[in-house]
Amino acid sequence: MNPTLNPTAPALATSLLHTWTAILTVAALAITGEVLIAAAMRRLGDLDHLRTGPGLRGYLGPIRAVLTSPLFLTGALCMALNFFAMLYTLSIVDLSLAAPATASLTFIGNAAAAKIFLHENVDRRRWLAVLFVCVGVVLLAK
Repeated sequence: MNPTLNPTAPALATSLLHTWTAILTVAALAITGEVLIAAAMRRLGDLDHLRTGPGLRGYLGPIRAVLTSPLFLTGALCMALNFFAMLYTLSIVDLSLAAPATASLTFIGNAAAAKIFLHENVDRRRWLAVLFVCVGVVLLAK
């Protein structure tokens, strides 16, 4: 039933699948963008070594290096798409679910992606925090 035709109907304009697809899309874009930007910055190394000279003009080298990095640009594009996906998600999902769910799923995904793609050392304490966040997301979803 269309909720706009029946004002007494509950405001369940979106299905559960639509809600979680939007939330997962926001989280996936954020994770992808953050991992790509981190990988780009690691590949570039210390930006002070890229300075071309003293003063403000010296920063043109690092700026040029960052803005010509395909990894960085792809990551920035993902972050921009994440912004618009979050706007869409907030238009169809209650803020009280969307904000904590996307933030926590992004935290979980970042820990996994850091371990898998960036080969970071993710210690037990961080995995325990991820487990608690998972429990929180499950409680939120009910």
